[in-house]
Amino acid sequence: MKKFIISIDSGTTSNRSILFDLKGKPVFSSQKEFKQYFPKSGWVEHDPEEIWKTTVKTLKDVIAKAKRLRGKILTIGITNQRETTILWDKKSGEPVYKAIVWQDRRTEEYCKRLRKQNNDTSIFNKTGLLIDPYFSGTKIKWILDNVPKAKKLLKKKQLLFGTIDSFLIWRLTKGKVHATDATNASRTMIYNITSNKWDDNILRLLKIKKHILPVVKDCADDFGKTHPSITGKSIPITGVVGDQQSASIGQCCFEPGSLKSTYGTGAFVLLNTGYKKIYSKNRLLTTIGYRINDKTTYAMEGSIFIAGAGVQWLRDRMKFFKKAFETEKILKSLKDNRDVYLVPAFTGMGAPYWNQQSRGVLSGLTRDTGPKEIVRATIESVAYQTHDLFEAMKNDGLRPRMVKVDGGMVMNNWFSQFLSDVVNVKVYRPKVHETTALGAAFMAGLKIGAYKSLKDISKNWSLEKKFIPKMKNSDRKTLLLGWSKAIKRALIN
Repeated sequence: MKKFIISIDSGTTSNRSILFDLKGKPVFSSQKEFKQYFPKSGWVEHDPEEIWKTTVKTLKDVIAKAKRLRGKILTIGITNQRETTILWDKKSGEPVYKAIVWQDRRTEEYCKRLRKQNNDTSIFNKTGLLIDPYFSGTKIKWILDNVPKAKKLLKKKQLLFGTIDSFLIWRLTKGKVHATDATNASRTMIYNITSNKWDDNILRLLKIKKHILPVVKDCADDFGKTHPSITGKSIPITGVVGDQQSASIGQCCFEPGSLKSTYGTGAFVLLNTGYKKIYSKNRLLTTIGYRINDKTTYAMEGSIFIAGAGVQWLRDRMKFFKKAFETEKILKSLKDNRDVYLVPAFTGMGAPYWNQQSRGVLSGLTRDTGPKEIVRATIESVAYQTHDLFEAMKNDGLRPRMVKVDGGMVMNNWFSQFLSDVVNVKVYRPKVHETTALGAAFMAGLKIGAYKSLKDISKNWSLEKKFIPKMKNSDRKTLLLGWSKAIKRALIN
Protein backbone atom coordinates (compact mmCIF):
# COMPACT_ATOMS: atom_id res chain seq x y z
CA MET A 1 0.00 0.00 0.00
CA LYS A 2 1.23 3.47 -0.91
CA LYS A 3 1.87 5.78 2.01
CA PHE A 4 1.27 9.54 1.92
CA ILE A 5 1.65 12.67 4.00
CA ILE A 6 -0.66 15.63 3.48
CA SER A 7 0.68 19.16 3.76
CA ILE A 8 -1.76 22.04 4.25
CA ASP A 9 -0.15 25.21 2.88
CA SER A 10 -2.20 28.22 3.98
CA GLY A 11 -0.83 31.19 2.08
CA THR A 12 -1.61 34.88 1.75
CA THR A 13 -3.81 34.60 -1.35
CA SER A 14 -4.81 30.93 -1.44
CA ASN A 15 -4.90 27.64 0.41
CA ARG A 16 -3.41 24.44 -0.91
CA SER A 17 -3.32 20.86 0.21
CA ILE A 18 -0.61 18.68 -1.31
CA LEU A 19 -0.26 14.92 -1.20
CA PHE A 20 3.38 13.88 -0.83
CA ASP A 21 4.90 10.42 -0.97
CA LEU A 22 7.57 9.56 1.60
CA LYS A 23 10.36 10.56 -0.78
CA GLY A 24 9.04 14.11 -0.75
CA LYS A 25 7.56 13.94 -4.23
CA PRO A 26 4.24 15.79 -4.76
CA VAL A 27 1.60 13.37 -6.03
CA PHE A 28 -1.49 15.59 -6.14
CA SER A 29 -2.39 19.16 -5.27
CA SER A 30 -5.61 21.11 -4.75
CA GLN A 31 -5.66 24.92 -4.53
CA LYS A 32 -8.38 27.50 -3.79
CA GLU A 33 -7.98 31.26 -3.72
CA PHE A 34 -9.71 33.47 -1.15
CA LYS A 35 -10.60 37.15 -1.15
CA GLN A 36 -8.36 40.00 -0.03
CA TYR A 37 -10.07 42.82 1.90
CA PHE A 38 -8.71 46.38 2.00
CA PRO A 39 -11.19 48.35 4.17
CA LYS A 40 -8.86 51.35 4.62
CA SER A 41 -5.51 52.52 3.28
CA GLY A 42 -2.80 50.29 4.72
CA TRP A 43 -5.32 47.77 6.09
CA VAL A 44 -5.29 44.18 4.80
CA GLU A 45 -7.76 41.56 6.05
CA HIS A 46 -8.91 38.01 5.33
CA ASP A 47 -12.15 36.31 6.28
CA PRO A 48 -11.24 33.41 8.64
CA GLU A 49 -14.31 31.50 7.48
CA GLU A 50 -13.12 31.71 3.86
CA ILE A 51 -9.70 30.47 4.98
CA TRP A 52 -11.39 27.59 6.80
CA LYS A 53 -13.73 26.64 3.93
CA THR A 54 -10.99 26.70 1.28
CA THR A 55 -8.72 24.64 3.55
CA VAL A 56 -11.39 21.98 4.08
CA LYS A 57 -12.21 21.87 0.36
CA THR A 58 -8.59 21.30 -0.68
CA LEU A 59 -8.04 18.83 2.15
CA LYS A 60 -11.04 16.74 1.09
CA ASP A 61 -9.82 16.82 -2.52
CA VAL A 62 -6.44 15.27 -1.65
CA ILE A 63 -7.99 12.73 0.73
CA ALA A 64 -10.27 11.61 -2.10
CA LYS A 65 -7.26 11.34 -4.43
CA ALA A 66 -5.38 9.22 -1.88
CA LYS A 67 -8.37 6.87 -1.74
CA ARG A 68 -8.43 6.56 -5.54
CA LEU A 69 -4.73 5.69 -5.41
CA ARG A 70 -5.52 3.11 -2.70
CA GLY A 71 -3.01 4.80 -0.45
CA LYS A 72 -2.82 5.37 3.29
CA ILE A 73 -2.54 8.88 4.74
CA LEU A 74 -0.13 8.71 7.65
CA THR A 75 -0.30 12.24 8.98
CA ILE A 76 -0.86 15.94 8.22
CA GLY A 77 1.60 18.86 8.35
CA ILE A 78 0.56 22.53 8.34
CA THR A 79 2.49 25.55 7.08
CA ASN A 80 1.05 29.03 7.00
CA GLN A 81 1.41 32.73 6.32
CA ARG A 82 3.10 34.01 9.47
CA GLU A 83 2.07 36.93 11.74
CA THR A 84 -1.55 37.03 10.49
CA THR A 85 -3.77 37.32 13.56
CA ILE A 86 -7.15 35.84 14.50
CA LEU A 87 -9.08 36.05 17.79
CA TRP A 88 -12.09 33.78 18.31
CA ASP A 89 -14.73 32.64 20.79
CA LYS A 90 -13.52 29.64 22.77
CA LYS A 91 -17.02 28.12 22.98
CA SER A 92 -18.44 28.76 19.52
CA GLY A 93 -15.19 28.90 17.53
CA GLU A 94 -16.46 32.04 15.78
CA PRO A 95 -13.92 34.78 15.00
CA VAL A 96 -14.60 38.13 16.68
CA TYR A 97 -13.07 40.04 13.77
CA LYS A 98 -11.49 39.49 10.38
CA ALA A 99 -7.94 38.07 10.26
CA ILE A 100 -5.48 40.99 10.30
CA VAL A 101 -2.87 40.07 7.69
CA TRP A 102 0.91 40.35 8.09
CA GLN A 103 0.94 43.10 5.42
CA ASP A 104 -1.45 45.29 7.48
CA ARG A 105 0.00 48.63 8.71
CA ARG A 106 -2.83 49.90 10.98
CA THR A 107 -0.82 49.55 14.20
CA GLU A 108 1.97 51.95 13.21
CA GLU A 109 0.89 54.43 15.93
CA TYR A 110 1.14 51.69 18.59
CA CYS A 111 4.62 50.90 17.32
CA LYS A 112 5.66 54.56 17.37
CA ARG A 113 4.61 54.82 21.03
CA LEU A 114 6.57 51.68 21.90
CA ARG A 115 9.65 53.13 20.21
CA LYS A 116 9.23 56.49 21.97
CA GLN A 117 9.09 54.62 25.29
CA ASN A 118 12.52 53.16 24.42
CA ASN A 119 11.36 49.55 24.13
CA ASP A 120 13.32 48.86 20.93
CA THR A 121 16.38 47.22 22.50
CA SER A 122 14.57 45.05 25.06
CA ILE A 123 12.03 43.76 22.53
CA PHE A 124 14.77 43.07 19.97
CA ASN A 125 16.91 41.21 22.54
CA LYS A 126 13.97 39.11 23.72
CA THR A 127 12.20 38.41 20.43
CA GLY A 128 14.85 39.00 17.75
CA LEU A 129 12.35 41.32 16.02
CA LEU A 130 12.15 45.03 15.34
CA ILE A 131 9.08 46.91 16.60
CA ASP A 132 6.86 46.89 13.52
CA PRO A 133 3.15 46.46 12.57
CA TYR A 134 4.31 43.42 10.56
CA PHE A 135 4.24 41.23 13.69
CA SER A 136 1.27 39.84 15.62
CA GLY A 137 1.63 41.54 19.02
CA THR A 138 0.24 44.97 18.16
CA LYS A 139 -2.43 43.36 15.94
CA ILE A 140 -3.75 41.49 19.01
CA LYS A 141 -3.75 44.74 21.00
CA TRP A 142 -5.68 46.54 18.26
CA ILE A 143 -8.46 43.93 18.28
CA LEU A 144 -8.64 43.97 22.10
CA ASP A 145 -8.86 47.78 22.05
CA ASN A 146 -11.33 48.18 19.17
CA VAL A 147 -13.65 45.17 19.04
CA PRO A 148 -16.35 45.19 21.80
CA LYS A 149 -17.03 41.47 21.42
CA ALA A 150 -13.35 40.73 22.07
CA LYS A 151 -13.41 42.80 25.26
CA LYS A 152 -16.55 41.01 26.47
CA LEU A 153 -15.17 37.51 25.80
CA LEU A 154 -11.82 38.43 27.38
CA LYS A 155 -13.54 39.27 30.69
CA LYS A 156 -15.27 35.86 30.58
CA LYS A 157 -11.94 34.14 29.78
CA GLN A 158 -13.64 32.91 26.63
CA LEU A 159 -11.29 34.47 24.06
CA LEU A 160 -8.46 32.77 22.14
CA PHE A 161 -5.68 34.09 19.90
CA GLY A 162 -3.86 32.28 17.18
CA THR A 163 -1.99 32.63 13.94
CA ILE A 164 -3.51 30.76 10.99
CA ASP A 165 -1.99 27.42 12.03
CA SER A 166 -3.57 27.65 15.50
CA PHE A 167 -6.97 28.53 14.09
CA LEU A 168 -6.88 25.61 11.64
CA ILE A 169 -5.74 23.17 14.35
CA TRP A 170 -8.56 24.37 16.62
CA ARG A 171 -11.13 23.86 13.87
CA LEU A 172 -9.71 20.55 12.62
CA THR A 173 -9.70 19.06 16.14
CA LYS A 174 -13.14 20.51 16.98
CA GLY A 175 -11.72 22.70 19.73
CA LYS A 176 -9.66 20.03 21.47
CA VAL A 177 -6.24 21.57 20.72
CA HIS A 178 -5.16 25.20 21.05
CA ALA A 179 -1.52 25.16 19.99
CA THR A 180 1.11 26.63 17.72
CA ASP A 181 4.75 25.85 17.02
CA ALA A 182 7.91 27.70 18.02
CA THR A 183 8.51 29.22 14.55
CA ASN A 184 5.10 30.88 14.39
CA ALA A 185 5.34 31.96 18.03
CA SER A 186 8.71 33.60 17.29
CA ARG A 187 7.00 35.95 14.79
CA THR A 188 4.46 37.41 17.22
CA MET A 189 6.79 39.92 18.98
CA ILE A 190 5.54 38.60 22.34
CA TYR A 191 7.58 35.37 22.46
CA ASN A 192 10.97 35.15 24.14
CA ILE A 193 13.19 33.15 21.78
CA THR A 194 15.77 32.44 24.51
CA SER A 195 13.45 31.11 27.23
CA ASN A 196 11.04 29.69 24.64
CA LYS A 197 8.10 31.16 26.54
CA TRP A 198 5.56 33.93 26.10
CA ASP A 199 7.24 37.00 27.58
CA ASP A 200 5.40 38.35 30.64
CA ASN A 201 6.91 41.84 30.41
CA ILE A 202 5.96 42.35 26.77
CA LEU A 203 2.47 40.97 27.46
CA ARG A 204 2.02 43.54 30.25
CA LEU A 205 3.32 46.28 27.97
CA LEU A 206 0.69 45.42 25.33
CA LYS A 207 -1.98 44.50 27.93
CA ILE A 208 -2.41 40.98 26.51
CA LYS A 209 -3.61 38.24 28.87
CA LYS A 210 -1.61 35.03 28.74
CA HIS A 211 -4.69 32.79 28.94
CA ILE A 212 -5.70 33.69 25.37
CA LEU A 213 -2.41 32.37 23.95
CA PRO A 214 -1.82 28.89 22.48
CA VAL A 215 0.52 26.24 23.86
CA VAL A 216 3.84 26.39 22.01
CA LYS A 217 5.11 23.04 20.70
CA ASP A 218 8.02 21.72 18.66
CA CYS A 219 7.72 21.77 14.86
CA ALA A 220 7.51 17.97 14.88
CA ASP A 221 5.01 17.30 17.66
CA ASP A 222 1.55 16.04 18.54
CA PHE A 223 -1.06 18.64 17.53
CA GLY A 224 -4.05 16.36 17.98
CA LYS A 225 -6.17 14.52 15.42
CA THR A 226 -8.66 15.71 12.85
CA HIS A 227 -12.30 15.10 13.63
CA PRO A 228 -13.86 12.32 11.51
CA SER A 229 -16.74 14.62 10.51
CA ILE A 230 -14.21 16.71 8.57
CA THR A 231 -11.77 14.16 7.14
CA GLY A 232 -13.78 10.91 7.17
CA LYS A 233 -11.23 9.17 9.34
CA SER A 234 -9.30 10.76 12.18
CA ILE A 235 -5.81 11.77 10.94
CA PRO A 236 -2.98 12.89 13.26
CA ILE A 237 -1.50 16.39 12.84
CA THR A 238 2.20 16.07 13.67
CA GLY A 239 4.00 18.93 11.94
CA VAL A 240 3.55 22.73 12.05
CA VAL A 241 5.99 25.34 10.69
CA GLY A 242 5.71 28.99 9.59
CA ASP A 243 6.01 29.30 5.82
CA GLN A 244 9.54 30.71 5.46
CA GLN A 245 11.02 28.35 8.04
CA SER A 246 9.15 25.53 6.34
CA ALA A 247 10.75 26.41 3.00
CA SER A 248 14.14 26.28 4.70
CA ILE A 249 13.33 22.80 6.06
CA GLY A 250 12.01 21.75 2.64
CA GLN A 251 15.38 22.86 1.20
CA CYS A 252 17.13 20.75 3.88
CA CYS A 253 19.08 23.72 5.26
CA PHE A 254 20.00 21.88 8.44
CA GLU A 255 23.67 22.84 8.78
CA PRO A 256 24.82 26.14 10.31
CA GLY A 257 25.63 28.50 7.45
CA SER A 258 23.18 26.86 5.02
CA LEU A 259 20.96 29.36 3.29
CA LYS A 260 17.73 29.49 1.31
CA SER A 261 15.96 32.29 -0.49
CA THR A 262 12.32 32.13 -1.52
CA TYR A 263 11.10 34.36 -4.37
CA GLY A 264 7.34 34.65 -4.21
CA THR A 265 5.30 37.85 -3.88
CA GLY A 266 8.14 39.10 -1.70
CA ALA A 267 11.45 37.39 -1.06
CA PHE A 268 12.76 35.95 2.19
CA VAL A 269 16.31 34.91 2.94
CA LEU A 270 16.94 32.58 5.91
CA LEU A 271 20.40 31.58 7.11
CA ASN A 272 20.77 28.75 9.63
CA THR A 273 22.92 29.86 12.61
CA GLY A 274 22.64 26.57 14.54
CA TYR A 275 22.00 26.60 18.27
CA LYS A 276 23.51 30.08 18.49
CA LYS A 277 21.43 33.25 18.28
CA ILE A 278 23.21 35.92 16.29
CA TYR A 279 21.76 39.40 16.72
CA SER A 280 22.25 41.51 13.65
CA LYS A 281 23.84 44.94 13.83
CA ASN A 282 22.49 45.59 10.35
CA ARG A 283 18.74 45.39 10.93
CA LEU A 284 18.20 41.77 10.02
CA LEU A 285 15.91 39.65 12.18
CA THR A 286 16.83 36.81 14.52
CA THR A 287 14.21 34.09 14.56
CA ILE A 288 13.62 30.43 15.39
CA GLY A 289 14.47 28.28 12.37
CA TYR A 290 12.94 25.14 13.89
CA ARG A 291 12.60 23.40 17.23
CA ILE A 292 12.85 19.61 17.46
CA ASN A 293 12.98 17.55 20.68
CA ASP A 294 13.07 20.78 22.69
CA LYS A 295 16.28 21.88 20.93
CA THR A 296 16.08 25.22 19.16
CA THR A 297 17.89 25.99 15.93
CA TYR A 298 18.03 29.70 15.12
CA ALA A 299 18.13 31.61 11.87
CA MET A 300 18.86 35.09 10.61
CA GLU A 301 16.23 36.48 8.27
CA GLY A 302 16.04 39.27 5.73
CA SER A 303 12.85 40.22 3.93
CA ILE A 304 12.30 41.88 0.55
CA PHE A 305 8.80 43.32 0.17
CA ILE A 306 8.65 43.33 -3.64
CA ALA A 307 9.89 40.40 -5.73
CA GLY A 308 7.24 38.58 -7.78
CA ALA A 309 4.90 41.47 -6.94
CA GLY A 310 7.08 43.60 -9.24
CA VAL A 311 6.44 41.18 -12.10
CA GLN A 312 2.69 41.34 -11.31
CA TRP A 313 2.90 45.14 -11.47
CA LEU A 314 4.57 44.99 -14.90
CA ARG A 315 1.89 42.58 -16.13
CA ASP A 316 -1.30 43.94 -14.56
CA ARG A 317 -0.69 47.69 -14.24
CA MET A 318 1.89 48.48 -16.91
CA LYS A 319 0.50 45.86 -19.37
CA PHE A 320 4.01 45.10 -20.70
CA PHE A 321 3.21 41.40 -21.19
CA LYS A 322 0.37 38.93 -20.58
CA LYS A 323 2.19 36.01 -18.94
CA ALA A 324 5.05 36.12 -16.42
CA PHE A 325 7.09 33.55 -18.36
CA GLU A 326 7.37 36.04 -21.25
CA THR A 327 9.85 38.06 -19.20
CA GLU A 328 12.69 35.63 -19.85
CA LYS A 329 12.54 36.28 -23.61
CA ILE A 330 12.46 40.05 -22.98
CA LEU A 331 15.47 39.87 -20.65
CA LYS A 332 17.51 37.86 -23.15
CA SER A 333 16.79 40.36 -25.91
CA LEU A 334 18.85 43.10 -24.19
CA LYS A 335 22.65 43.07 -24.03
CA ASP A 336 22.70 45.14 -20.84
CA ASN A 337 20.46 47.22 -18.55
CA ARG A 338 21.36 50.53 -20.29
CA ASP A 339 21.91 52.05 -16.81
CA VAL A 340 18.20 51.89 -16.01
CA TYR A 341 17.40 51.03 -12.36
CA LEU A 342 14.13 50.51 -10.54
CA VAL A 343 13.94 50.63 -6.75
CA PRO A 344 10.59 48.87 -6.14
CA ALA A 345 9.73 50.66 -2.88
CA PHE A 346 6.00 50.39 -3.63
CA THR A 347 5.24 49.62 0.04
CA GLY A 348 8.41 51.05 1.52
CA MET A 349 11.70 49.15 1.82
CA GLY A 350 12.27 45.98 3.85
CA ALA A 351 15.55 44.72 5.27
CA PRO A 352 18.11 46.05 5.79
CA TYR A 353 16.59 49.53 5.26
CA TRP A 354 13.18 49.25 6.99
CA ASN A 355 12.17 52.57 5.48
CA GLN A 356 8.37 52.79 5.26
CA GLN A 357 8.37 56.33 3.84
CA SER A 358 10.41 55.55 0.74
CA ARG A 359 8.64 55.07 -2.58
CA GLY A 360 9.55 53.57 -5.93
CA VAL A 361 12.20 55.24 -8.05
CA LEU A 362 12.91 54.63 -11.74
CA SER A 363 16.19 56.23 -12.76
CA GLY A 364 18.53 56.46 -15.75
CA LEU A 365 15.78 57.11 -18.29
CA THR A 366 16.59 58.38 -21.78
CA ARG A 367 14.65 58.77 -25.05
CA ASP A 368 15.65 55.19 -25.86
CA THR A 369 14.11 53.74 -22.69
CA GLY A 370 11.13 51.50 -23.34
CA PRO A 371 9.16 48.67 -21.70
CA LYS A 372 11.98 46.13 -22.16
CA GLU A 373 14.42 48.24 -20.12
CA ILE A 374 11.85 48.74 -17.35
CA VAL A 375 11.11 45.01 -17.26
CA ARG A 376 14.80 44.26 -16.91
CA ALA A 377 15.29 46.92 -14.24
CA THR A 378 12.39 45.50 -12.19
CA ILE A 379 13.68 41.93 -12.25
CA GLU A 380 17.30 42.97 -11.72
CA SER A 381 16.21 44.86 -8.59
CA VAL A 382 15.33 41.60 -6.84
CA ALA A 383 18.91 40.35 -7.27
CA TYR A 384 20.31 43.69 -6.05
CA GLN A 385 18.09 43.59 -2.95
CA THR A 386 19.28 40.04 -2.27
CA HIS A 387 22.86 41.29 -2.55
CA ASP A 388 22.08 43.95 0.08
CA LEU A 389 20.83 41.24 2.45
CA PHE A 390 23.92 39.10 1.83
CA GLU A 391 26.16 42.11 2.51
CA ALA A 392 24.31 42.75 5.78
CA MET A 393 24.91 39.12 6.75
CA LYS A 394 28.60 39.43 5.85
CA ASN A 395 28.84 42.54 8.02
CA ASP A 396 27.36 40.47 10.85
CA GLY A 397 30.17 37.94 10.42
CA LEU A 398 28.25 35.43 8.28
CA ARG A 399 29.49 34.50 4.82
CA PRO A 400 27.01 32.69 2.56
CA ARG A 401 28.82 30.07 0.43
CA MET A 402 25.84 29.08 -1.70
CA VAL A 403 22.10 29.57 -1.70
CA LYS A 404 19.20 27.21 -2.38
CA VAL A 405 16.35 29.00 -4.14
CA ASP A 406 12.66 28.39 -4.65
CA GLY A 407 9.51 30.28 -5.63
CA GLY A 408 8.00 31.25 -8.96
CA MET A 409 10.67 33.75 -10.04
CA VAL A 410 13.54 31.24 -9.98
CA MET A 411 11.93 29.21 -12.77
CA ASN A 412 13.25 32.05 -14.95
CA ASN A 413 16.75 30.80 -15.85
CA TRP A 414 17.95 34.29 -16.78
CA PHE A 415 17.03 35.61 -13.34
CA SER A 416 18.62 32.66 -11.52
CA GLN A 417 21.88 33.18 -13.42
CA PHE A 418 21.82 36.94 -12.84
CA LEU A 419 21.19 36.34 -9.14
CA SER A 420 24.24 34.08 -8.97
CA ASP A 421 26.31 36.70 -10.79
CA VAL A 422 25.24 39.59 -8.54
CA VAL A 423 25.54 37.86 -5.15
CA ASN A 424 28.66 36.01 -6.40
CA VAL A 425 27.74 32.61 -4.98
CA LYS A 426 26.45 29.37 -6.47
CA VAL A 427 22.67 29.13 -6.78
CA TYR A 428 20.97 25.72 -6.44
CA ARG A 429 17.42 25.08 -7.68
CA PRO A 430 15.81 21.85 -6.43
CA LYS A 431 13.75 19.34 -8.40
CA VAL A 432 10.79 19.72 -6.02
CA HIS A 433 9.62 23.32 -6.23
CA GLU A 434 6.95 23.04 -3.50
CA THR A 435 9.52 23.48 -0.76
CA THR A 436 7.26 25.39 1.66
CA ALA A 437 4.65 22.65 1.76
CA LEU A 438 7.37 20.00 1.74
CA GLY A 439 8.97 21.33 4.94
CA ALA A 440 5.76 20.81 6.93
CA ALA A 441 5.40 17.31 5.45
CA PHE A 442 8.96 16.47 6.52
CA MET A 443 8.28 17.63 10.10
CA ALA A 444 5.03 15.65 10.25
CA GLY A 445 6.82 12.56 8.95
CA LEU A 446 9.69 12.99 11.40
CA LYS A 447 7.34 12.91 14.37
CA ILE A 448 5.71 9.62 13.34
CA GLY A 449 8.99 7.92 12.41
CA ALA A 450 8.59 8.04 8.62
CA TYR A 451 12.00 9.72 8.73
CA LYS A 452 14.59 8.76 11.33
CA SER A 453 16.45 12.07 11.46
CA LEU A 454 17.16 15.32 9.65
CA LYS A 455 20.00 13.52 7.88
CA ASP A 456 17.48 10.96 6.67
CA ILE A 457 15.22 13.77 5.40
CA SER A 458 18.16 15.33 3.53
CA LYS A 459 18.44 12.24 1.33
CA ASN A 460 15.21 13.32 -0.36
CA TRP A 461 16.58 16.64 -1.62
CA SER A 462 17.81 16.63 -5.20
CA LEU A 463 19.21 19.25 -7.55
CA GLU A 464 17.46 20.32 -10.75
CA LYS A 465 19.88 23.02 -11.92
CA LYS A 466 22.98 24.81 -10.62
CA PHE A 467 23.96 28.37 -11.54
CA ILE A 468 27.60 29.45 -11.15
CA PRO A 469 28.80 33.09 -11.13
CA LYS A 470 30.14 34.09 -14.56
CA MET A 471 30.19 37.87 -14.36
CA LYS A 472 33.46 39.83 -14.26
CA ASN A 473 34.13 41.55 -10.93
CA SER A 474 34.42 44.90 -12.70
CA ASP A 475 30.98 44.48 -14.33
CA ARG A 476 29.45 43.46 -10.98
CA LYS A 477 30.92 46.52 -9.27
CA THR A 478 29.58 48.82 -11.99
CA LEU A 479 26.06 47.40 -11.69
CA LEU A 480 26.06 47.59 -7.89
CA LEU A 481 27.34 51.16 -7.97
CA GLY A 482 24.39 52.10 -10.16
CA TRP A 483 22.03 50.34 -7.75
CA SER A 484 23.59 52.13 -4.78
CA LYS A 485 22.94 55.51 -6.42
CA ALA A 486 19.32 54.54 -7.15
CA ILE A 487 18.79 53.41 -3.54
CA LYS A 488 20.02 56.76 -2.24
CA ARG A 489 17.39 58.50 -4.35
CA ALA A 490 14.66 56.21 -2.97
CA LEU A 491 15.73 56.68 0.65
CA ILE A 492 15.80 60.49 0.42
CA ASN A 493 12.96 60.72 2.97
